Amino acid sequence: MLLFTPGPTPVPQNVRNAMAQETIHHRTPEFEAIFEKTREHLFKLFQTDEVIMLASSGTGAMEAAVINLCHDTLLNVNSGKFGERFGKIAAAHGLGQVEIKNEWDTPVSVDAVVDAIKANPKIDAVAVQVSESAGGLRHPVEELAAAVKAVNPDIMIIADGITAVGVEPIDVSNIDALLAGSQKALMLPPGLAILGLSNAAIEKIGSGKGYYLNLASEIKKQRQNTTAYTAATTLTIGLLEVLETIGQQGGIDALYEKTAVRAEAVRSALEAIGLHLYPKSPAKSMTTIDDVHASEIRNILKNDYGVNVAGGQDHLKGKIFRINQMGLIEDYEMSWVVNAVELAIDKLGCRVYDGTANKIFNEVTFKLGK
Repeated sequence: MLLFTPGPTPVPQNVRNAMAQETIHHRTPEFEAIFEKTREHLFKLFQTDEVIMLASSGTGAMEAAVINLCHDTLLNVNSGKFGERFGKIAAAHGLGQVEIKNEWDTPVSVDAVVDAIKANPKIDAVAVQVSESAGGLRHPVEELAAAVKAVNPDIMIIADGITAVGVEPIDVSNIDALLAGSQKALMLPPGLAILGLSNAAIEKIGSGKGYYLNLASEIKKQRQNTTAYTAATTLTIGLLEVLETIGQQGGIDALYEKTAVRAEAVRSALEAIGLHLYPKSPAKSMTTIDDVHASEIRNILKNDYGVNVAGGQDHLKGKIFRINQMGLIEDYEMSWVVNAVELAIDKLGCRVYDGTANKIFNEVTFKLGK
């Protein structure tokens, strides 16, 4: 079965091998050396002033960022399940909350965010997804962050990059917390969250908030190449292997270029066979198709062609399907995925199969990928 859901993504064999070695204790010089080397790679990936790892899912990183960086009122951008989650986290901690809500195919308006912070001086943090994976949407995060900082540089910008870090370059000049999760472009099992922090964020964190998710405690310890609590040792070992593998295959810039080509090739291939892209501003991390036959297409892909793609949630359940484009993906595997989609719609009687999807995919891949 080819796993092409936008998280979890497939774990490369060499990474699985690295994580299959004997377990080591996290309070040892051996693990501290691994931790230090992993942090060095993460600083290059995030381009932030500080980077910390948490033994949690991505939601743990979201909650840690909110409780440590928002002391009064959070403005959250809700164009999907995960943007909505930021608001729920704020409410759970008794913080004030302002929400800008759009349909899941619609990126946030920068002007709407600026108007909201001008209207409510209590807002001290803005939370937004770089890539909102509920609908495969890319928000104009860098532009938004710059506009907010121009109004009030003290407002913290929390950018959920869980389906964006490792997918494309992100300008962190005006971002205070950039979040990532292990099970996306970093090609690991779930369970490790990463936060890249600005110096302004570190200053605002101060002594930190909360207990397990107290970022001040983690900053102090991780600068010593250890963790405040039990480290996710196996996942950290796997992360080091992933980051070194990316380096051996041309580095992060090469991965960005390959991912961008793959995204363009998949979209072009599926549009060429009459399918419609759901988001108005597609993320590079996935291709999202809205179609009345979405559930049937997913079932045929899985049962007949060995391809597992994701569906939609809430009001989009049964109405969309999402194909992963993150990570180290072989061209022949991606080619088979688009070919299988064309075969599926032929089986449904929507369009006669003629190999167009595969042809377009290969044309774009090998023209742009030269």
